[in-house]
Amino acid sequence: MVDLKGQYAAIKNVVDSSIQEIIDNTTFVNGPKVHEFQKNLENYLGVKHVIPCANGTDALQIAMMGLGLEQGDEVITADFTFAATVEVIALLKLTPVLVDVDPETFNIDIEAVKKAITPKTKAIVPVHLFGQCANMEALMDLAKQHNLYVIEDNAQGIGADYTYADGTKAKSGTIGHVASTSFFPSKNLGCYGDGGAIFTNDDDLAHTIRGIVNHGMYERYHHDVVGVNSRLDSIQAAVLDAKLPKLDSYNNARRNAARKYNAAFKDVKNIITPKTVNGCEGICDTCNCHVFHQYTLKVKNVDRDALVKHLNENGIPCGVYYPIPLHAQKAYRDTRYNEADFKVTNQLIKEVISLPMHTELEDDQIDFITKTVKDFIANN
Repeated sequence: MVDLKGQYAAIKNVVDSSIQEIIDNTTFVNGPKVHEFQKNLENYLGVKHVIPCANGTDALQIAMMGLGLEQGDEVITADFTFAATVEVIALLKLTPVLVDVDPETFNIDIEAVKKAITPKTKAIVPVHLFGQCANMEALMDLAKQHNLYVIEDNAQGIGADYTYADGTKAKSGTIGHVASTSFFPSKNLGCYGDGGAIFTNDDDLAHTIRGIVNHGMYERYHHDVVGVNSRLDSIQAAVLDAKLPKLDSYNNARRNAARKYNAAFKDVKNIITPKTVNGCEGICDTCNCHVFHQYTLKVKNVDRDALVKHLNENGIPCGVYYPIPLHAQKAYRDTRYNEADFKVTNQLIKEVISLPMHTELEDDQIDFITKTVKDFIANN
């Protein structure tokens, strides 16, 4: 699904020398390279504050802690996503409220959010799934109307642009009150272990979060807030800083691979290729609205699980993201939920399949993958 070895080969000298420098200086935790990466990422995103931390799940939890959400507060998020999003809500004794998603973009459905808001609602967590932003303009308007926080889960969307109705743009993760991201190795900007970060333009919130990530300390051994131990180590920061200048080219390579996939599947009636919030296929050179963390198809009137097996038998990795909706997971089942409210999600889990997507994909690989998919559909 990803080719980290091939990606590393292109930046080997920079990564190796940076890591060796950290080892030589023994600046392993909160060293100069962490602060350097932080500043560089702030400049790239156009955001005032980046607070690095240990992983993307921590980032989301710490963002919620920083907002001062209290036990029982309701937090609305998408049913069709990875469990980390709802996991941290439950860990903090908040009340998760899962809603359906848009059938075209797979992102949180605005009308479903509207219906889910109650007097107990305090925050909305849109997930920028598979590499594109949720409808942030509508969400921010809704949040303003109901005095809610918007916490962007940007674990899959870093580098994507969101285009407002007036044509202005903003980077994913810089629009809500606060955002989180993951630097897991397979992400578009990934390190060689675990890593994450929180983004915000709110000075006071940034100050609070900086204390939370470091045991609640602003001054050593003075614990002013309840905190956690969640720091990005210097070696991971060095890897990320080597990759950051290449992030746009990485995303362009992914978009180019998506363009080739789309062309190959154009006339296959059983396949629906990815769509975006802008209504395009996410492959135009101007909008940068999709960075294709995953390339996810919907297959209609096809035995999706048999297709997965066929691809694996032909040496082609693939993924089903996600096979079980969060509302049906044992840990998050709740009598509040009605299956009729999750029509899209319940259909997507039967149809979605993600094909290999990374910066090193070559034309012959894409040709082999698409031919194998099309041959299966033609013969079944």
